[in-house]
Amino acid sequence: KNNRCQLQRVASFVGVSPERLARLRRPQKTFAPDESNPFFVFDPNQCILCGICIRTCDEIVGVNAIDFAFRGFHTVVSCFGGARWVESVCVSCGECVVRCPVAALVPKRYEQPQREVKTVCPYCGVGCSIYLGIRGGRVVSVSGDRHSPVNQGRLCVKGRFGHDFIHHPERLTTPLLRRDGQFVPVGWDEALELIARQFSQYRSDAFAAMASARCTNEENYLMQKFARAVMGTNNIDHCARLCHAPSVAGLARTLGSGAMTNTIQDIAQAKCIFAIGTNTTAAHPVLALKVHEAVRRGAKLIVANPKQIDLARHATLLLQHQPGSDVALLMGMARVIFEQGLHDQQFIAQRTVDFDAFRASLEDFPLEFVAQVTGVPQEKIVQAARMFAAHKPASILYAMGITQHTHGTDNVLAISNLALLTGNLGMPGGGVNPLRGQNNVQGACDMGALPNVLPGYQRVDDPQLRAKFEAAWGRPLPEKPGLALTEMFDAILQGKIKAVYLMGENALLSEADAQHAERALRQLEFFVVQDIFLTETARLAHVVLPAASFAEKDGTFVNTERRVQLVRKAVDPPGVARPDWWIICQIAQRMGASGFAFSHPAEIMTEIASLAPIYGGISYQRLEQQGLQWPCPSADHPGTPILHTERFATADGKARFAPLKFKPSAELPDAEYPLLLTTDRSLYQYHTGTMTRRVEGIEALDGQEWLRIHPTDAARLQLSDGQPVLVRSRRGEVSVRVRITDSCQPGVVSLTFHFAETPTNVLTHAALDPVAKIPETKVCAVR
Repeated sequence: KNNRCQLQRVASFVGVSPERLARLRRPQKTFAPDESNPFFVFDPNQCILCGICIRTCDEIVGVNAIDFAFRGFHTVVSCFGGARWVESVCVSCGECVVRCPVAALVPKRYEQPQREVKTVCPYCGVGCSIYLGIRGGRVVSVSGDRHSPVNQGRLCVKGRFGHDFIHHPERLTTPLLRRDGQFVPVGWDEALELIARQFSQYRSDAFAAMASARCTNEENYLMQKFARAVMGTNNIDHCARLCHAPSVAGLARTLGSGAMTNTIQDIAQAKCIFAIGTNTTAAHPVLALKVHEAVRRGAKLIVANPKQIDLARHATLLLQHQPGSDVALLMGMARVIFEQGLHDQQFIAQRTVDFDAFRASLEDFPLEFVAQVTGVPQEKIVQAARMFAAHKPASILYAMGITQHTHGTDNVLAISNLALLTGNLGMPGGGVNPLRGQNNVQGACDMGALPNVLPGYQRVDDPQLRAKFEAAWGRPLPEKPGLALTEMFDAILQGKIKAVYLMGENALLSEADAQHAERALRQLEFFVVQDIFLTETARLAHVVLPAASFAEKDGTFVNTERRVQLVRKAVDPPGVARPDWWIICQIAQRMGASGFAFSHPAEIMTEIASLAPIYGGISYQRLEQQGLQWPCPSADHPGTPILHTERFATADGKARFAPLKFKPSAELPDAEYPLLLTTDRSLYQYHTGTMTRRVEGIEALDGQEWLRIHPTDAARLQLSDGQPVLVRSRRGEVSVRVRITDSCQPGVVSLTFHFAETPTNVLTHAALDPVAKIPETKVCAVR
């Protein structure tokens, strides 16, 4: 095991040499090694039957993929029924591999690193701390940071094995300019001068910037500063509009802050966990380990999801409600809690307002109506309500199953109501916890990459707050909120926006009604894309700029629990690719702007801290020691693990209940389109696949899209497993293979959106939530 074998160390310590060992009788190697997993090999001949891998898979990961089999003299570690590892329920996280004390479980590829660099995983919003192993200027290994409060050294399959994209031969290495319909490589000076000249012709609201949840805080800060201070527009947004915009809008209204209230560590302390609209084991695998830990400690787990997801295996109670019926379910539970006297009257009286209006709105949610709308039996709704109210502290986890609806903001308000009703805020193990989907979507929001707020969630239409930024940046700023990302495409088609600067996004696969987005981008007079690969969206650009990946630059990410962590440069970018912050600064300076003469991201963070009070005490010097959770208003402040412990972030310090009414989804099945399509994510792939689809092992595990459909629907349509079909909506069609499964309810089918050859968002509906402007990608009608 390349000198990492614990048995080898012990043998050396007690004096067992290879020569002495050779004189002893040894068992014959009778088992064929299992090489089916693309990332590691299991050799039973090397196994000492210590059981560490089995306990790891059971007690830590919660998968139970392996156990002792054929007990007696022939005992071996085996998957169920003797299946190969790749055919089992193994999730390829590698936790067993790193704990195996001998050479029974070893990575297929391993080089001893010459040095290691501590940084942050570039995938989901959990923000796992990792060490990149470097040898010969390349990343050759990844390991978890055992001292990190976020992940304690644990990683998922993407975090441990999904980094081949860093050195992939398709990386962009030089600026590209479109000439006669073809991209030609050019130097930085030529590309930057052209961009500066062109952007100068499209100032104010003829311009829009699209920032990135995959880029650092510093880069998103500069992107919004460029849009506002150089281009003179608030048309700046990013993909939070497509995921947690309702969380920002809804929780800011009721609690005063739109972020996760508690820590990841806190989840394990909960007596009850209510996971609604989140496929946690797939989208946030390491955070899901805390849910498993809580359940092992005796916590109740309520899972509410239209699909029978993996987390349901651990659930005390599963509520498989209809997509789009979340408000009815949550308000129905709230009515049971109130009518049975299970609400926290003291908390409500002392720390909330507007309870009477909320209580009156519960009259619209009798159990008969709720059961009819949700498809969940009345007795299960009552059971869930009692369970949640009776076990305190109780934590609510939710994700895009809640937010991606035309009533996504109402869904978030309903979750807030439930937490307030039971007094589950401001305490360890409780809270309202929106799980952020991308590595820095929280940070991009914090930095003001939104059309209505400046860094630190300071409103653009507040003259006093705007004056502070005008003084710092030395120029007047636009006062009218800009367009949301989902509104920009209509504005382009209407001729209002003529130039776009896009950084690290792939709109052609991520936008609802993707063909509409494509038509808009093709109409632009000038389109600049900055990315690490020539994505589907970049192929439409007039200029493509090569950016550095997370491993090739310094900066900070903010994870889902508001923890600001350092991202450290480990290797050089390929060719002449440059960090996004450097590129933005160069364009701004060539347009004659001041305030962009930064030489290192630490200087940018100093400016951020001077303008955003929630970041006031954050500096690179402090982050070198450990991550800090905002709000952190001063240099001596320790950060804030739990929000709202004494008062809420509202003007009067009190939280607000929200009276609600049930609103159906914008497009439901009918005779012409009788199936309801919902979208979800794969454990193995990430977002639009720009990074993960360039990892050979991940492609081997999950390399194509599947239409998941219930056996009843498959039989009615005479479909067989693996059969290719066309799926049509009112907006487009895609070709995909069928996977028959009872994880979906009858009448409901599901797709992910990771695969360019099956662009799911060609089908989805772009109807918007009127408050958060998020499209309803979780519900549309198909056939």
